[in-house]
Amino acid sequence: MLFSSFINLFTQPLTVGLIIFGVVFGIIFGAIPGLTTVAGISMMLPITYVLTKETGLSMLTAIYIGGTSGGLVSAILLNMPGTPASIATTFDGRPLALKGEAGKALGVGIFSSFVGTVFSIAAMVVISKPLAALTIRFGPWEYFGVTLFALTLISSLAGKSMVKGLLSALFGMMFATVGLAPIDSAKRFTFNSLDLTSGFALLPVLVGLYAVSEVLETAVTEHKDVLMTDYRLKGLGFTWSEIKDQIGNFIRSAAVGLGIGILPGIGGSTSNLIAYSVAKNSSKHPEKFGTGIVDGVIASETSNNASIGGAMIPLLTLGIPGDGVTAILLGGFMLHGLTPGPLLFQTSAQTVYTIYAAMILSSVFMAVIMFTCLRGFVKILEIPSYILLPVIIVLCCIGSYALNYRVFDIFSLLLFGVIGYVMKVVGVPLPPFILGFILAKDFETNLRRGLQYSNGDAFEIFKHPIAIIFIALAFFSIVRSIIKGIHSMRSAGNSAKS
Repeated sequence: MLFSSFINLFTQPLTVGLIIFGVVFGIIFGAIPGLTTVAGISMMLPITYVLTKETGLSMLTAIYIGGTSGGLVSAILLNMPGTPASIATTFDGRPLALKGEAGKALGVGIFSSFVGTVFSIAAMVVISKPLAALTIRFGPWEYFGVTLFALTLISSLAGKSMVKGLLSALFGMMFATVGLAPIDSAKRFTFNSLDLTSGFALLPVLVGLYAVSEVLETAVTEHKDVLMTDYRLKGLGFTWSEIKDQIGNFIRSAAVGLGIGILPGIGGSTSNLIAYSVAKNSSKHPEKFGTGIVDGVIASETSNNASIGGAMIPLLTLGIPGDGVTAILLGGFMLHGLTPGPLLFQTSAQTVYTIYAAMILSSVFMAVIMFTCLRGFVKILEIPSYILLPVIIVLCCIGSYALNYRVFDIFSLLLFGVIGYVMKVVGVPLPPFILGFILAKDFETNLRRGLQYSNGDAFEIFKHPIAIIFIALAFFSIVRSIIKGIHSMRSAGNSAKS
């Protein structure tokens, strides 16, 4: 049926043309800080009403793949993640660009995106139903265990100072509590402001911390353009010998992205951070992470694209969106009279396999288009900062406003831009802040739901084997971090004595 779906696609030039358009449209939206994949799909959703269900849904999934992959362009070249799924790409992608190896970083990132996407689509085709049957057993205690384990990975993102890393994470969790509380909707830290009632949206926080703070830092740093215009580019930007030892990293990161993508509500914004942490903890040279190595770029870009297929699995088999993008795609299905769920494979199997084929085709087009435009991407580095940075600020403001059509989000963007700049000046790392901000709501919501279901009995969690596994992993992660910290202190002490 998958083979026949490919044949049907190639006999429909309009569908193939719209898939190419969707990929290009998604790459543009993903590459521009402030314009997200969700915004791109939301804009194009009404257009699919006049298309057939196969053509319309194929175009939307193409935008999804292009948008997730496009975020690496601005993350590497400008240190500004185009999407939340590309946060970890800045950790090593930007240092590589500053070394004059922007071409290598982009090439490795594009190839990793392709590998992650194909891996997740293959998994989606083969193991959708068994994996969906497992995730439907996840309740509040299981999700609490997952978020608890994810929060313990802050230690690997803390940088040189664990204290500053933990403070950064707590700072992010603190800002996440502003607004209406989950479950009971109690007002917290709103100061009688209607705007603060809705809290701070992720997009203004993310773009402010990275994009606006980078603009501020560039404005006060001399000779920034000299560093930005120094680059080398040969072929695809990398050689096979540079990535042949990364097979384990590819598989591990793709598995993390797929697993996180399957869990509804978490998505690529978390999977890339977790995969980066796992790659760093598993590396023989963790001290090199953050200095500009391909390992970090591969981990981030493989995992965030692998979360695409992961997020599609609960959507197709259970009718549950895996992230914000698939929530919009759910509306696309319903717009065409389709109801995602177990019966979808019986009533509209041909449509499902057409979507599979379209996603595979989209991943190929994404790789071809991005590699073709590679030299054009690197040319961005030659644009003078006094021209490029004001344009970036305007686009960031437009993207933040378009999120909820609130001027407050523009002020939030600027506020977190200043906060991000101050954090950089005093040496407080940004990644723990983002991870804390993203996970705080899920952590609190699932803890409170679990306590409600158990009538306040916290020991109820020990009756859930899946939750116990994740709590054990969290405990292991904490102990491992403590041991590594002790070894680091001892080695530093021995070095000082010698």
